[in-house]
Amino acid sequence: MNQLLAMRAFVRVVETGSFSRAADQLAQPRSTISKLVTDLEKHLGIKLMHRTTRTLAVTSDGLEYYRRAERLISELDAMDHAVRRRKLKPSGHLRVDAPATFATTLLIPALADFHREYPDITIALGISDRTINIVGEGVDCALRAGGMGDMAMVGRTLTALRYVTCASPAYLQRMGTPATPRELERHHLRAGYFFAATGKADPLIFEKGAERHDIVAAEFSTNEGNGLLALMLAGLGIGQHLRRCVQPYLDSGELVPLLEDWSRPPLPLHVIYPPNRHQNARLKVFVDWVRQTFGDAAPAVDQ
Repeated sequence: MNQLLAMRAFVRVVETGSFSRAADQLAQPRSTISKLVTDLEKHLGIKLMHRTTRTLAVTSDGLEYYRRAERLISELDAMDHAVRRRKLKPSGHLRVDAPATFATTLLIPALADFHREYPDITIALGISDRTINIVGEGVDCALRAGGMGDMAMVGRTLTALRYVTCASPAYLQRMGTPATPRELERHHLRAGYFFAATGKADPLIFEKGAERHDIVAAEFSTNEGNGLLALMLAGLGIGQHLRRCVQPYLDSGELVPLLEDWSRPPLPLHVIYPPNRHQNARLKVFVDWVRQTFGDAAPAVDQ
């Protein structure tokens, strides 16, 4: 005998006053409900209810048993609901890694929304432009700009981030405003970026139709996106940065867009993680949130 199922059957019979109505609510044949109650009485060695073809009455022992059984079933149902709710609202700790400027200007401000939806998930955010070893450094997932890198990882492309060429008003007042990339090549100061792992410079790139200019030399350069932004704000050169990351400074006038009829190829943004970790409920909801917040289905990140 399934005692829990028998208890549920008995409680429902008492509450509905009918074997037939209890059977309907439990989606069981009437004969099954009747047998469950009979088996429960045999198991307990007491009569729970008096039954005739016309009447159904709970015994005093049956009433006492009903009260306790109903309380126990309610507690079990509440426990099941709490566990299911925890599955829907995962908890625990995540280690996430993200590029510097993207993390500070876009991801961190949006994390308040994630926390409101998943208050029981804690996040340790690694901020760096270097390419990390996800498994070796114990990272659950990484947001990565450019190539996805390790093909053993699971990767989801989120969007393409567009660039803007810009400089501070103080710089332009001091050095002048170039009208073409060739004029920019003759400028004394340019702010650039180099890759930490190789030391290789990332050129300023200008494309228009079939024409392309790559300008490599930079008087000041850095290997981190926030550093590049600081160089430009300090008036140390004309540089290229992700438009969404510098948009507040363009809006305030601290930076001025230049050469807007020329473009640089956009930078793809991915979320990557080890293939065995997406079964983790908290990682799954974080990846889904990232895709919803920063993916192509989200409001455009290049405006």
